[in-house]
Amino acid sequence: MPNQTNLETNILKMSADKKIDLSTEDLHVWYGDNEAIKGVSLEFEENKITSLIGPSGCGKSTYLRSLNRMNDEIESAKVTGKIIYKGIDVNASNIDVYEMRKNIGMVFQRPNPFSKSIYDNIAFALRRHGIKDKNTLDEAVETSLKQAALWDQVKDQLNKSALALSGGQQRLCIARAIALKPDILLLDEPASALDPISTSQVEETLLQLKEDYSIVIVTHNMQQASRISDYTAFFYVGNVIEYDETRKVFTRPKIQATEDYVSGHFG
Repeated sequence: MPNQTNLETNILKMSADKKIDLSTEDLHVWYGDNEAIKGVSLEFEENKITSLIGPSGCGKSTYLRSLNRMNDEIESAKVTGKIIYKGIDVNASNIDVYEMRKNIGMVFQRPNPFSKSIYDNIAFALRRHGIKDKNTLDEAVETSLKQAALWDQVKDQLNKSALALSGGQQRLCIARAIALKPDILLLDEPASALDPISTSQVEETLLQLKEDYSIVIVTHNMQQASRISDYTAFFYVGNVIEYDETRKVFTRPKIQATEDYVSGHFG
């Protein structure tokens, strides 16, 4: 296990001249007596993609869900430490979690479109936040679908069920997540259930989206992490043991365990 102080010093050096959108300080997550995240401090740069990698059960998805307090939904979960978004600790008890999630959106592992039309999937959250004007909704639906690289495919099918959408359900979920114009987009293995063509389309979409969003993605696919991410954090048994620019993590890792994992010789 590398020295945690040295890792945190390295993170501080890396972020000295960068604009940080989101960070955690000494974040711990427990499920009952099980400490799943053990004091993780990380910073996520604006308009960059950061991949969280590591073996199954290492805590990366738990950590990701903590960033917009999805673990609040789990009765046995307890989260301590700070989650800093634009200078505010969103882990504080007085934070309006639903308002916060407008700024920190999330896309889950398996596509989960609502049993509604394509249009209503995108407009749903906007209406819940009080937007009723049809012109405003029309514009938001079109903009979100264009950003998710789905508009040309569905523009003549907006009133059809999203459940019938072939090959684009995950991009629809991405469009739904960005309809409220968040600053940060969290994705938990968004391509794990997809075929290679759909996976490539999602990756291309994410590369385009980072012009407007800061993206944090959990992935088991090392090729995917190396293709699309600017930074990579390697999680192991609830700790981050290496964090650096992706090209360095994959070509010149500092930790033997990282090298073993990214080269497929781990375990």
